[in-house]
Amino acid sequence: MSAALEVEHLTKSFGGLKVVDDVCFTVEEGDFIGLLGPNGAGKSTTIYMMLGLISPSSGKIRMLDRDLGSHRQEILARINFSAPYVAFPARLTTYENLMVFARLYGVHRPAKKIMALMELFDVHHLRDTLVGRLSSGENARVGLCKALLNDPELLLLDEPTAYLDPHVSAMVTATLAALRDHGTTIIYTSHNMREVETLCNRIIFLSRGRVIADGQPLQVTQTVLRDNRSDPALGEVFMRLAGGSTN
Repeated sequence: MSAALEVEHLTKSFGGLKVVDDVCFTVEEGDFIGLLGPNGAGKSTTIYMMLGLISPSSGKIRMLDRDLGSHRQEILARINFSAPYVAFPARLTTYENLMVFARLYGVHRPAKKIMALMELFDVHHLRDTLVGRLSSGENARVGLCKALLNDPELLLLDEPTAYLDPHVSAMVTATLAALRDHGTTIIYTSHNMREVETLCNRIIFLSRGRVIADGQPLQVTQTVLRDNRSDPALGEVFMRLAGGSTN
Protein backbone atom coordinates (compact mmCIF):
# COMPACT_ATOMS: atom_id res chain seq x y z
CA MET A 1 0.00 0.00 0.00
CA SER A 2 1.41 3.40 -1.01
CA ALA A 3 1.06 6.80 0.63
CA ALA A 4 -1.84 9.00 -0.47
CA LEU A 5 -0.39 11.99 1.40
CA GLU A 6 3.03 12.90 2.76
CA VAL A 7 3.49 16.05 4.84
CA GLU A 8 7.12 16.90 5.57
CA HIS A 9 8.15 19.60 8.08
CA LEU A 10 5.19 21.79 7.16
CA THR A 11 5.32 25.28 8.67
CA LYS A 12 3.16 28.35 8.18
CA SER A 13 3.63 31.75 9.78
CA PHE A 14 1.48 34.85 9.49
CA GLY A 15 3.66 37.78 10.44
CA GLY A 16 5.41 36.69 13.60
CA LEU A 17 2.77 34.09 14.50
CA LYS A 18 3.59 30.46 13.67
CA VAL A 19 0.25 28.67 13.28
CA VAL A 20 1.63 25.41 11.83
CA ASP A 21 4.95 24.35 13.29
CA ASP A 22 7.04 21.57 11.69
CA VAL A 23 4.12 19.20 11.11
CA CYS A 24 5.02 15.77 9.69
CA PHE A 25 2.76 12.81 8.95
CA THR A 26 1.98 10.24 6.26
CA VAL A 27 -1.46 8.96 5.26
CA GLU A 28 -1.72 5.58 3.54
CA GLU A 29 -4.23 4.86 0.80
CA GLY A 30 -7.60 3.92 2.29
CA ASP A 31 -6.93 5.50 5.70
CA PHE A 32 -9.65 7.50 7.45
CA ILE A 33 -7.76 10.09 9.50
CA GLY A 34 -9.20 12.34 12.17
CA LEU A 35 -7.30 15.64 12.29
CA LEU A 36 -8.23 16.95 15.73
CA GLY A 37 -7.32 19.71 18.11
CA PRO A 38 -8.71 22.77 19.89
CA ASN A 39 -9.68 25.91 18.01
CA GLY A 40 -6.57 27.62 16.67
CA ALA A 41 -4.54 24.40 16.62
CA GLY A 42 -3.74 24.75 12.91
CA LYS A 43 -6.14 22.15 11.46
CA SER A 44 -7.85 24.32 8.84
CA THR A 45 -4.58 26.04 7.89
CA THR A 46 -3.03 22.63 7.29
CA ILE A 47 -5.95 21.62 5.06
CA TYR A 48 -5.75 24.91 3.13
CA MET A 49 -2.08 24.18 2.42
CA MET A 50 -3.03 20.70 1.21
CA LEU A 51 -5.43 22.36 -1.24
CA GLY A 52 -2.80 24.84 -2.40
CA LEU A 53 -4.91 27.77 -1.19
CA ILE A 54 -2.14 28.86 1.18
CA SER A 55 1.56 28.48 0.44
CA PRO A 56 3.66 26.94 3.23
CA SER A 57 6.38 29.05 4.80
CA SER A 58 8.49 25.89 4.58
CA GLY A 59 8.07 22.17 4.13
CA LYS A 60 6.65 19.92 1.42
CA ILE A 61 3.37 18.21 0.58
CA ARG A 62 3.08 15.18 -1.71
CA MET A 63 -0.36 13.90 -2.67
CA LEU A 64 -1.13 10.84 -4.80
CA ASP A 65 2.58 10.41 -5.49
CA ARG A 66 2.93 13.95 -6.84
CA ASP A 67 4.50 17.10 -5.43
CA LEU A 68 1.70 19.58 -4.76
CA GLY A 69 3.80 22.60 -5.66
CA SER A 70 4.49 21.43 -9.21
CA HIS A 71 1.40 19.26 -9.92
CA ARG A 72 -1.41 21.19 -8.22
CA GLN A 73 -3.86 21.13 -11.14
CA GLU A 74 -3.44 17.40 -11.71
CA ILE A 75 -3.84 16.68 -8.00
CA LEU A 76 -6.92 18.87 -7.54
CA ALA A 77 -8.66 16.98 -10.36
CA ARG A 78 -8.32 13.78 -8.29
CA ILE A 79 -9.23 15.06 -4.83
CA ASN A 80 -12.06 17.11 -3.34
CA PHE A 81 -12.95 19.19 -0.30
CA SER A 82 -15.99 20.18 1.71
CA ALA A 83 -16.61 22.54 4.62
CA PRO A 84 -19.94 23.99 5.79
CA TYR A 85 -18.59 27.55 5.71
CA VAL A 86 -17.71 27.47 1.99
CA ALA A 87 -20.19 29.63 0.07
CA PHE A 88 -21.55 28.86 -3.39
CA PRO A 89 -22.66 31.58 -5.83
CA ALA A 90 -25.90 32.71 -4.21
CA ARG A 91 -27.77 33.57 -7.42
CA LEU A 92 -27.40 30.13 -8.96
CA THR A 93 -29.71 27.27 -8.06
CA THR A 94 -28.47 24.18 -6.28
CA TYR A 95 -28.50 22.21 -9.54
CA GLU A 96 -26.75 24.98 -11.49
CA ASN A 97 -23.98 25.22 -8.90
CA LEU A 98 -23.37 21.48 -8.98
CA MET A 99 -23.45 21.44 -12.76
CA VAL A 100 -20.74 24.12 -12.90
CA PHE A 101 -18.48 22.01 -10.70
CA ALA A 102 -19.35 18.83 -12.59
CA ARG A 103 -18.24 20.49 -15.83
CA LEU A 104 -15.04 21.72 -14.20
CA TYR A 105 -14.25 18.18 -13.06
CA GLY A 106 -15.19 16.66 -16.41
CA VAL A 107 -17.80 14.38 -14.84
CA HIS A 108 -19.24 11.80 -17.22
CA ARG A 109 -23.05 12.06 -17.51
CA PRO A 110 -23.13 14.95 -15.01
CA ALA A 111 -26.92 15.30 -14.73
CA LYS A 112 -27.27 11.68 -13.62
CA LYS A 113 -24.40 12.03 -11.12
CA ILE A 114 -25.79 15.25 -9.67
CA MET A 115 -29.29 13.85 -9.17
CA ALA A 116 -27.90 10.69 -7.52
CA LEU A 117 -25.89 12.76 -5.05
CA MET A 118 -28.79 15.11 -4.35
CA GLU A 119 -30.93 12.06 -3.55
CA LEU A 120 -28.18 10.64 -1.34
CA PHE A 121 -27.91 13.79 0.76
CA ASP A 122 -31.66 14.52 0.66
CA VAL A 123 -31.47 17.85 -1.16
CA HIS A 124 -33.21 16.76 -4.38
CA HIS A 125 -36.22 18.93 -3.48
CA LEU A 126 -33.88 21.96 -3.52
CA ARG A 127 -32.88 21.39 -7.14
CA ASP A 128 -34.30 24.71 -8.38
CA THR A 129 -33.80 26.72 -5.17
CA LEU A 130 -31.31 29.57 -5.21
CA VAL A 131 -28.37 28.66 -3.02
CA GLY A 132 -28.62 32.03 -1.29
CA ARG A 133 -31.92 30.87 0.20
CA LEU A 134 -30.57 27.65 1.69
CA SER A 135 -30.09 27.13 5.40
CA SER A 136 -26.63 26.42 6.79
CA GLY A 137 -27.41 22.71 7.03
CA GLU A 138 -28.74 22.56 3.48
CA ASN A 139 -25.68 24.41 2.18
CA ALA A 140 -23.44 21.93 4.01
CA ARG A 141 -25.20 19.01 2.30
CA VAL A 142 -24.87 20.64 -1.12
CA GLY A 143 -21.16 21.00 -0.32
CA LEU A 144 -20.95 17.27 0.31
CA CYS A 145 -22.64 16.63 -3.05
CA LYS A 146 -19.97 18.79 -4.68
CA ALA A 147 -17.22 16.95 -2.84
CA LEU A 148 -18.23 13.58 -4.31
CA LEU A 149 -18.85 14.67 -7.90
CA ASN A 150 -15.47 13.47 -9.18
CA ASP A 151 -15.29 10.26 -7.09
CA PRO A 152 -12.20 11.64 -5.31
CA GLU A 153 -9.29 9.42 -4.41
CA LEU A 154 -8.55 11.70 -1.45
CA LEU A 155 -11.30 13.60 0.35
CA LEU A 156 -10.64 16.49 2.76
CA LEU A 157 -13.53 17.32 5.08
CA ASP A 158 -13.46 20.24 7.50
CA GLU A 159 -16.27 19.89 10.09
CA PRO A 160 -18.70 18.32 7.56
CA THR A 161 -21.49 17.72 10.09
CA ALA A 162 -21.15 20.98 12.04
CA TYR A 163 -24.52 22.48 11.02
CA LEU A 164 -26.52 19.30 10.55
CA ASP A 165 -29.34 18.02 12.73
CA PRO A 166 -28.77 14.60 14.37
CA HIS A 167 -30.77 12.63 11.77
CA VAL A 168 -28.92 14.13 8.79
CA SER A 169 -25.59 13.93 10.62
CA ALA A 170 -26.12 10.19 11.14
CA MET A 171 -26.89 9.80 7.43
CA VAL A 172 -23.71 11.66 6.47
CA THR A 173 -21.67 9.55 8.89
CA ALA A 174 -23.06 6.38 7.32
CA THR A 175 -22.18 7.67 3.85
CA LEU A 176 -18.62 8.44 4.93
CA ALA A 177 -18.31 4.98 6.45
CA ALA A 178 -19.36 3.49 3.10
CA LEU A 179 -16.74 5.60 1.30
CA ARG A 180 -14.12 4.41 3.78
CA ASP A 181 -15.11 0.79 3.18
CA HIS A 182 -14.90 1.44 -0.57
CA GLY A 183 -11.27 2.53 -0.14
CA THR A 184 -11.48 6.32 -0.34
CA THR A 185 -8.76 8.06 1.66
CA ILE A 186 -10.36 10.65 3.96
CA ILE A 187 -8.94 13.35 6.23
CA TYR A 188 -11.57 14.66 8.57
CA THR A 189 -11.69 17.42 11.17
CA SER A 190 -14.41 17.32 13.79
CA HIS A 191 -15.28 18.27 17.35
CA ASN A 192 -17.53 15.22 17.66
CA MET A 193 -15.49 12.41 19.18
CA ARG A 194 -18.31 9.89 18.78
CA GLU A 195 -18.13 10.37 15.02
CA VAL A 196 -14.35 10.21 15.12
CA GLU A 197 -14.34 6.95 17.07
CA THR A 198 -16.91 5.47 14.67
CA LEU A 199 -15.15 6.48 11.46
CA CYS A 200 -11.42 6.96 12.01
CA ASN A 201 -8.76 4.29 12.16
CA ARG A 202 -6.21 6.90 13.24
CA ILE A 203 -6.12 10.33 14.91
CA ILE A 204 -3.57 13.10 14.47
CA PHE A 205 -3.97 15.58 17.34
CA LEU A 206 -2.65 19.12 16.92
CA SER A 207 -2.06 21.72 19.58
CA ARG A 208 -0.52 25.15 19.00
CA GLY A 209 0.41 24.14 15.47
CA ARG A 210 2.31 20.97 16.41
CA VAL A 211 1.45 17.26 16.32
CA ILE A 212 1.33 16.12 19.94
CA ALA A 213 -0.23 12.67 19.42
CA ASP A 214 -0.65 10.33 16.46
CA GLY A 215 -2.18 6.87 16.56
CA GLN A 216 -5.35 4.88 17.08
CA PRO A 217 -8.19 6.73 18.87
CA LEU A 218 -7.64 5.00 22.23
CA GLN A 219 -3.87 5.59 22.10
CA VAL A 220 -4.33 9.28 21.33
CA THR A 221 -6.91 9.67 24.09
CA GLN A 222 -4.50 8.16 26.62
CA THR A 223 -1.60 10.33 25.39
CA VAL A 224 -3.53 13.61 25.52
CA LEU A 225 -5.12 12.86 28.89
CA ARG A 226 -1.73 11.87 30.29
CA ASP A 227 -0.42 15.25 29.16
CA ASN A 228 -3.23 16.87 31.15
CA ARG A 229 -0.86 16.67 34.09
CA SER A 230 1.43 19.29 32.53
CA ASP A 231 -1.18 21.16 30.45
CA PRO A 232 -4.56 21.18 32.23
CA ALA A 233 -6.16 23.42 29.60
CA LEU A 234 -5.34 20.95 26.82
CA GLY A 235 -6.70 18.01 28.79
CA GLU A 236 -9.90 19.93 29.47
CA VAL A 237 -10.29 20.68 25.73
CA PHE A 238 -9.90 17.02 24.84
CA MET A 239 -12.44 15.96 27.46
CA ARG A 240 -14.92 18.47 26.01
CA LEU A 241 -14.30 16.99 22.55
CA ALA A 242 -14.90 13.56 24.00
CA GLY A 243 -18.07 14.71 25.74
CA GLY A 244 -16.69 13.89 29.16
CA SER A 245 -15.54 15.74 32.22
CA THR A 246 -12.19 16.41 33.82
CA ASN A 247 -13.64 16.01 37.29
